[in-house]
Amino acid sequence: MIELSVAGRVAEIVLNAPEKLNALGPAAIAELSEAYAEAERMAHAGDVRALVLRGEGRAFCAGRDISGVDPRDDDVLGYLGGLVTPLLQRMSTFPAPTFAVAHGACLGVGLGLLIASDIVYVADTAKIGSPFANLGATLDSGGHALFVERLGVHKTMDLIVTGRLMSGTEAVASGLFSQVFPADEVTDATRTAARAAASGATQAFLASKRLVAALRDERLGLWQSMDQENRAQAALCDTDDYREGFAAFQSKRKPEFTGRG
Repeated sequence: MIELSVAGRVAEIVLNAPEKLNALGPAAIAELSEAYAEAERMAHAGDVRALVLRGEGRAFCAGRDISGVDPRDDDVLGYLGGLVTPLLQRMSTFPAPTFAVAHGACLGVGLGLLIASDIVYVADTAKIGSPFANLGATLDSGGHALFVERLGVHKTMDLIVTGRLMSGTEAVASGLFSQVFPADEVTDATRTAARAAASGATQAFLASKRLVAALRDERLGLWQSMDQENRAQAALCDTDDYREGFAAFQSKRKPEFTGRG
């Protein structure tokens, strides 16, 4: 159900099980992780410089596939801690900018896939929130951290207890994700942005990706963050793209970045 293709140095990974809204069981999680591993190998070889993740059909991903799960012997920790978390960690450290197309249901593990992506373009009609109240379960895959950080405690608890789902428009207006587009335009907009990123200064993008992760995970203060920025900028001075960017600016031409260090 997981498809990987590459065109113009942009990898595209597709969740292709529309009949079950791209819900992910253990086998699909393993397949998705291997698709990212293969794209990662191509990125290290210089053949991939951006990645797009999307879902076929009416939904991006409705979460975990629980159609055959017996709650009496459910190894939920093995699924979430043993499979999902390592996948999300692999996604978050992908060595190029990553984009996700959010449409339809983006719930549970599906929400986690968005959290682990660098840039998320959202259809106005997408559905985002915590549908677990009717399952006797709780929000997972990083949802608590995202909601509390972006929405605050009270709105987070409101979404969890009521099970209300935000539209894509509301989610972007609330600061959850990048940009909102009409549902019939969001995939093309994401692909266009990914193609532009694939021709950009990859090492500079990765420097910012690491800085943003440190700010999120290590809660850096202003001066610590500034010190890391300074060091990152100094390291970029030795890259081909840094020199090309300056040369292009000084020559009043468009830069031609290779993405190499």
